[in-house]
Amino acid sequence: MTLLHDRLAGLPPCDAAAHQAVVERAAQILRPGGALAWLDATAAWVAGWQRTDRPAIERPAGIIFAADHGVAAAGVSAYPPEVTAGMLAAFEAGQATINAFARAAGAELRAVDVGVGRPTGDIRIEAAMTPERFDAVVQQAFEAIDALDCDLLVLGEMGIGNTTPSAAIAASLAGGEAASWVGRGTGVDDEGLRRKADAVEAAQRRIAGITDPIEVLREVGGAELAAIAAATIAARHRSIPVVLDGYVTTAAVLPLAMINPGSLEHCIVGHCSAEPGHRKLLDLLGKKPLLDLDMRLGEGSGAMAAVPLIRMACAGISEVPTFAEFFA
Repeated sequence: MTLLHDRLAGLPPCDAAAHQAVVERAAQILRPGGALAWLDATAAWVAGWQRTDRPAIERPAGIIFAADHGVAAAGVSAYPPEVTAGMLAAFEAGQATINAFARAAGAELRAVDVGVGRPTGDIRIEAAMTPERFDAVVQQAFEAIDALDCDLLVLGEMGIGNTTPSAAIAASLAGGEAASWVGRGTGVDDEGLRRKADAVEAAQRRIAGITDPIEVLREVGGAELAAIAAATIAARHRSIPVVLDGYVTTAAVLPLAMINPGSLEHCIVGHCSAEPGHRKLLDLLGKKPLLDLDMRLGEGSGAMAAVPLIRMACAGISEVPTFAEFFA
């Protein structure tokens, strides 16, 4: 058993009364019934986890977990592994795209190093992490979430080569041919795509017989993926609604859903990325993305782009009177 297994027990539910109060208010608000049905449902979702009948996004925050991958040496990315460290420096300097998006969304942004310069094992031939390293990463993610003061959390990642471990998790847990879960990531050519598929197939063969989804995450995932899974559960224990980003983030939380189907009820998906495996995972999880802009940047950028929309959904409930209130 890992720390992550332990925290998956006793997950708190949403505030059903707050959720229902917003559903009922939406039916009476000063606009045609059902005119903003999806946005109203989003506001009700926020209300349930914020535990209030007046949901609002006032203190959004984003966390990017960054780490290196041993499998990157197999040529599975269009960029060299050193780019991860460079991007971490850009996040910390406030110069990356996600920093600009966070400023536009009025969100605090933090970057957390969970393995830059300390690559995981090459998943083709060895476990990504030892049990000890896995637990250490999980604990680091728990502490990162505990340090936040926010009412909405965006989760993102940075790690050159990390769509390969993501595909390995998806293929191992959801089944199907490795190639069906592999996409071009940051833009690999046809030969790079073949190398990615070969790496995923090798990882699948190596862990054949492992059925525990958390063990699959430890064996073929990555440090930032483990951190995302842990952060998701830490947020649940604090009743913080979470906005998931693209393929990597969704693959990271898939093991949680495989163990406890209700573990992602506090999560919404900010966008559907250009990776073909992402849409397949969203269908499997029954999650509908708020945006579909063919993005493939990572960094939490697609999820952060959805924050203003979520804020507007809440404002459309909390700041607009009902017909009875307006005509009283």
